[in-house]
Amino acid sequence: MPAADASPAVASFAHPRASWLCPESGRLLAQGELMQAMARKRVVLLGETHDVAEIHRWQLHVATCLHLLRPQMAVGYEMFPLRIQPVLDAWVAGELDTATFIERSEWAEVWGFDPELYLPLFHFCRQQRVKMLALNCHRPLVTRVGQVGWEAIPVEERDGVTPAAPATEGYRAYLAAITGRFSGSARPEAMAPERFDRFVRAQQCWDRSFACRIADHLAATEDDPLVVGIIGRGHLEYGHGTPFQLRDLGIEDVAVLLPETAATHDPSAVAGIADALFRLDTPEPPQSRRTTRAAS
Repeated sequence: MPAADASPAVASFAHPRASWLCPESGRLLAQGELMQAMARKRVVLLGETHDVAEIHRWQLHVATCLHLLRPQMAVGYEMFPLRIQPVLDAWVAGELDTATFIERSEWAEVWGFDPELYLPLFHFCRQQRVKMLALNCHRPLVTRVGQVGWEAIPVEERDGVTPAAPATEGYRAYLAAITGRFSGSARPEAMAPERFDRFVRAQQCWDRSFACRIADHLAATEDDPLVVGIIGRGHLEYGHGTPFQLRDLGIEDVAVLLPETAATHDPSAVAGIADALFRLDTPEPPQSRRTTRAAS
């Protein structure tokens, strides 16, 4: 029997299918009100697990809602490095068929997941003439930053990306937990310190690239657009990663939306993870992993 003064355990948050949940309070959110609030942001980042088709359907639904409320919108994609931007522009302009777009965007080389997962989003942008933004950088830059750090790389070889703001201890702990899950251990020491530092620098190179591309578009566009980012959730959770780098670049009005499959959530685990969580329909099995090395 617990002691009389023991604090009661906080109940799990119930999360029904097809509903939005506030991860701070456990309160269910009305979709219309949430979308109206999101449409007033400068940046809304939609996290993903790359190989789950249901997540990409959810991203399309959210992007459609936001476009109805904020037509002056662009959609940025982690999947494309900056050098592919002319191809994205040609696609949205209707100058390429689908097969040519996939070929000229170097999809198999820079990403490699089944393009069918993403094509509905790409066709949405083309159909609605929504600008697509290439958010990624040249892959060798990530490798070099991981190996030697920003200071060793000449400015002209940084692919338009500025050095990342230093990782917080919270982000390092988060990344240590991720690498621990991959290796079967949640201990930071599961990866040698020097190797872990390289991993953090590489991850931050991606974080900063996505943030720089978004910031550059906002600065160059006069009609105050909303930018919707299609980005892996590991770059977004708990305000780390790209949201943190956007704040360092002076862009504070940022929201993160994440998909979930669980029927309940541990309040301590989801506090601060995102602005809102959406409970998905039961996902289909993930697609086969890519066979080529991806951009991220």
